[in-house]
Amino acid sequence: MWNKHPKALPYLFLSEMWERFGYYLMIGIFTLYLKDVEAGFAMTEKEASDLYGTFIALVFLTPFIGGLIADRYLGYKKSIIFGGILMGIGYFMMGIHNITSLYIAMTFVILGNGFFKPNISTLLGNFYTKQEYKDKKDEGYNIFYMGINVGAFICNFFGAALQILLGWQYAFMAAGIGMFIGVLVFILGSKHYQGYDQKKGTQEGDMPFYKIVLFILLPSVVFGIIGWMLKGVTSESNPNSYIFGSDSTDAFIFACIPVIFFYGSLYFKAKPDDKRPIGALLSIFAVVILFWAVFKLNGSALTTWADRYTDREITGTTEKVFNGLKLAKEVDFKKDSVELYDASFRLQKENGVVQKVVDYPVYFRNVAKEKLPEENSKVSLWATNLSQSINPGWVIILTPLVVAFFTFLRSRKKEPSTPTKIAFGLLISALSVLVMVAAVKMGGNGSEKVSVWWLVANYGIITIGELFLSPMGLSVVSKLSPTNITSLMMGGWFLSTSIGNKLSGVLASMWDTYEDKTDFFWINFSLLMFATVLMFVLLKQLNKVMQEKGIN
Repeated sequence: MWNKHPKALPYLFLSEMWERFGYYLMIGIFTLYLKDVEAGFAMTEKEASDLYGTFIALVFLTPFIGGLIADRYLGYKKSIIFGGILMGIGYFMMGIHNITSLYIAMTFVILGNGFFKPNISTLLGNFYTKQEYKDKKDEGYNIFYMGINVGAFICNFFGAALQILLGWQYAFMAAGIGMFIGVLVFILGSKHYQGYDQKKGTQEGDMPFYKIVLFILLPSVVFGIIGWMLKGVTSESNPNSYIFGSDSTDAFIFACIPVIFFYGSLYFKAKPDDKRPIGALLSIFAVVILFWAVFKLNGSALTTWADRYTDREITGTTEKVFNGLKLAKEVDFKKDSVELYDASFRLQKENGVVQKVVDYPVYFRNVAKEKLPEENSKVSLWATNLSQSINPGWVIILTPLVVAFFTFLRSRKKEPSTPTKIAFGLLISALSVLVMVAAVKMGGNGSEKVSVWWLVANYGIITIGELFLSPMGLSVVSKLSPTNITSLMMGGWFLSTSIGNKLSGVLASMWDTYEDKTDFFWINFSLLMFATVLMFVLLKQLNKVMQEKGIN
């Protein structure tokens, strides 16, 4: 797999694998931790989803500035190491059960990712500028992407075991250890980065950094504050008069305006030869926002589905293995003081205090009567966050197949262009949502739990879409970006991811407002189909730009 690729690829692969081990371990337990009444912060679905959405949005917003600083001042190597250390510290701090410490830890992760994420992707792309590697760039990014998902797959098993055995804080600390291992691996590969870790400095026509601070970053802060304070129309469904669902969402959307304006200005100020490639990239960035909005529901709405609507009971040999590995929790089927949830699994609070009631654990509420255990017996349930390993598991299985498929097409000179791959990725992703529509209907809209195989099928289909889209997005940025702003444009890709992530939080926070959950998934399907149609409309022009650049 490595032989026909740059010698740096294994080091970047392993660095990213361990970085993603830490990130996805943390994100896999994040909303569960926030909603935990006993050991977490007892947040409602809306509160947890809103914070989750804001967090992952900001995580992918900071690559804009991190990419810029790397391009002009630090270079990629220093930026990656600095960012990794910041994230590692942040994960360790999340182990402190205190809301202030949590926010500080989140800030470290947000800033750290800004330096790490765009620059390791850009550094990888630099190796494929050599003629001998040019036609293998998409394949290289697919291999790199598999590293991401190897880390994302294994991490949840560690997270589940540590949380069950020792508590949430130790799971977060494991995420920090993974991040520091990633930094160490990256440093060990340093000799292979020579000549590719360029500091491009300020080029003719570039906006000076102080102007970026004055005209972009500072306005973003000001706009964010305005968004936080600005109120919309008060109504029965919106008693707090939010504009877009919450104060944090309002602030984020307003804060993005100056950044979006900046990226638009890159097009208008670009040299004639750079105008069309930048325009093509900006078009792709805009379209894929809707993909991320639906895809990132895996850490919120789909985790809720796994927790409340999926049959997680295990028996026999599976039970023995999972209990032995501390990947399952034992739940007593007996009445006791438990948190009060309504018929739609909405946590009930009064004046901020969680209400209690004497009843069976909430898991058993929608278990079919014939499947209920005997009174006072114990039932083993696999840990909810293990559902987060389904998607990366599929990535590991499917990546070699997808790579082989495109290699076969390339050998026959029939490989589709990168924008075409992205368009089909959106279409396939839309089809995955139909699986969840069927799952809701099979479970009588939550009245009975359904098999985990519905989640497996959903993730399997959307993973194919993801492999057509996500690594291709990284690849197309490195192909089309003007050399002096490559990392900055990589930051633009992550900006679109950021906006999509926030929209995902908005969608997830609306979960409780839908009595019929099929309506929730139909909206997701509609968003992805809209993005698909838009991408196919743009495809002719995008492919023309690729041909003009002499690339595929």
